[in-house]
Amino acid sequence: MTASMPLAPGGTAAEPLYRILLIEDDEGDALLVEELLYDTGLRFELTTRTTLAEARTELAGSTIDCVLLDLHLPDVSGIEAVAAVRGLAPHTAVIVLTGLSEAQAGSDAMTAGAQDYLVKGKVEADLLHRTVRYAVYRSQTERASAEAQAARLRAEENARLERGLLPQPMLDTSTVRVTSRYLPSAEMALLGGDFLDVVEGDDGLLHAVIGDVSGHGPDAAALGVCLRIAWRSLILGGHRGDDLLHLMERILIAERDSQLLFATCTLLTLDQNAGTATLHLAGHHEPLLTTADGTRELTAAHGIALGIAPGLHGWPPTTVRLPAAGALTLYTDGLTEGHNGATGERLGVEGLLALIGKLATADPAAHVDLLIKETHALNAGQHSDDVAVLRLDWGGGIARR
Repeated sequence: MTASMPLAPGGTAAEPLYRILLIEDDEGDALLVEELLYDTGLRFELTTRTTLAEARTELAGSTIDCVLLDLHLPDVSGIEAVAAVRGLAPHTAVIVLTGLSEAQAGSDAMTAGAQDYLVKGKVEADLLHRTVRYAVYRSQTERASAEAQAARLRAEENARLERGLLPQPMLDTSTVRVTSRYLPSAEMALLGGDFLDVVEGDDGLLHAVIGDVSGHGPDAAALGVCLRIAWRSLILGGHRGDDLLHLMERILIAERDSQLLFATCTLLTLDQNAGTATLHLAGHHEPLLTTADGTRELTAAHGIALGIAPGLHGWPPTTVRLPAAGALTLYTDGLTEGHNGATGERLGVEGLLALIGKLATADPAAHVDLLIKETHALNAGQHSDDVAVLRLDWGGGIARR
């Protein structure tokens, strides 16, 4: 049964509309509650159900502001009824209806999560008016507080993950300028499994990595942090190239909690004296090289992603000559997988290069920020994957031989 009062006598359309669900198996009590609601002057829509089983559909399929709950239903009773309703609609106000002889039932119900209680036979219109409005307000306040707390926890988690996924570069004598950025996916608003790092080794070479663990959320992020720390430790320990990727794959297999998780990554070794960059691609795409003539994608040999076929190995190196001044940009596929504006097509590498060609910003950090902003705008802000970008700039510090 559904009843409504679109506009109370003397009321205005600005008054809130309360969507109320009455769960009451006694027809007489249900009729009394409905009549009292009309007398309150509240704008309301009332839906009545006689059992919790019948009410489940209403709680799950529509937006209810307030539940008026009888504690003695055919299929559930007492505080179990309150717990069941709160479980189905945790952010909906619950007002319990008790009998005259149930002095303790109301307070027990509030302990179980109800916002308030009313004693049948002692309810007047003014009391019901105040109780409904207060219960809904309190429920909305609790929901806002819970959402604010969740946002704070996400921000704190992001900060912790960012320290693990985006560390400070370890540079000693290198003149290369490092710019790194990370944008979490719109769906999660939480850092995922993308990771990057830059380390100058004892051999004087500059080593960089960018990677992407499949999936999103804390599990992927934890594995990304693990792989990033492992890479830094192995680099400092003297491991390079194919040997380094083999050890990273062993660590991934040991640390992942699902056989479905894998990781792609690009390893880069920059030799400033020789004027070269050596690449190892493990299921990842090629970096971009920016020179005075523009930006292009490098051509490099590909190897298999880590964890896809353990023991297969095979990550061939590619060495490229570098200009005396320029930049290398490494990125994860969240930068290119979005749509290219209104066309409905993916941006892709070609679209990314065309976009870079239109950006006139000379400052590397501003350029990366603008690039992410523009790709984000083209995809209408609906990026579904994390975006990580690592840019290495040099000017005159790279030798030509």
